[in-house]
Amino acid sequence: MPYGAKSMGGGIKMAKRIYETMFVVKPDLSEEMRNQIIQKVKGWLEERIGAEFIEEVRWGLRKLAFRTQNGNYREGDYTYYIYKADPEKIIILEEQFHITQEVMRFQTFRREDLEKKEKKKETNITVEEPVEEEIETPME
Repeated sequence: MPYGAKSMGGGIKMAKRIYETMFVVKPDLSEEMRNQIIQKVKGWLEERIGAEFIEEVRWGLRKLAFRTQNGNYREGDYTYYIYKADPEKIIILEEQFHITQEVMRFQTFRREDLEKKEKKKETNITVEEPVEEEIETPME
């Protein structure tokens, strides 16, 4: 059985992993349109991927490191999400980004560092045993 896989009845189900997705929306759209695109992406993550959000950050308009080839954009509206999801469903998100013209850049990667921290937290949980009190008996 693959690492991280759990047997569920007849099939194998992969454990949820932690991912970070950053995407850049075109800056020439209105603020309202950019907000709609960002909410649309969040909807994909919730409905199609089944994501459990850990962190959501919107940086807003920022300068790009370099000018884009298509459109000569010098800035973009940055947003990123950190979330838990099933590994086999991440491809669905990538496909959605490819057909969305308002998103000019995107990147999704696994956050193994956060998975290790989470696993360490789970293994450091200690259960304390109740202390039994000794009952003194009078000496005769």
